[in-house]
Amino acid sequence: MNNDALQALVEAIARDDFGRTFKHHAYFNRRLRTTGGRYLLGSHDIEVNPKQYEAFGEAALIDIIKHELCHYFLHLDKKGYQHRDADFKALSKRVGAPRFCAPIESYASRANYIYVCTKCHTEYMRIRKVNTSRMRCGKCGGRLKEITKQ
Repeated sequence: MNNDALQALVEAIARDDFGRTFKHHAYFNRRLRTTGGRYLLGSHDIEVNPKQYEAFGEAALIDIIKHELCHYFLHLDKKGYQHRDADFKALSKRVGAPRFCAPIESYASRANYIYVCTKCHTEYMRIRKVNTSRMRCGKCGGRLKEITKQ
């Protein structure tokens, strides 16, 4: 799928599910890493993560588009467009837009550091490095020790 096909799909979903027209641009953005899509407040454009489409197919892409269109239409109507707002929750429920998209990689595969408690031997996986002189075990309060990831 290319950007033109994505634009046509977004316009069709806006017309069919929302009963309104989408008047801005929708395109793929390969730089998105942790999100399925993004509504840009300034330009009113919608960016979509192509990795979601490649990993989960068109059904996941449609869910992402519905979610971003909820932000789009509510923002243009000057209503609550943020996730915590009642307007957003009601519109999302009405059109069947999910709150989150499925992660492409699991947390375990993304974790770069593994720490173990010296007291209770609980393991903690982390993506970012932890200051072991300040951080303690959440279960027993013991000291953490970094171990090498296999």
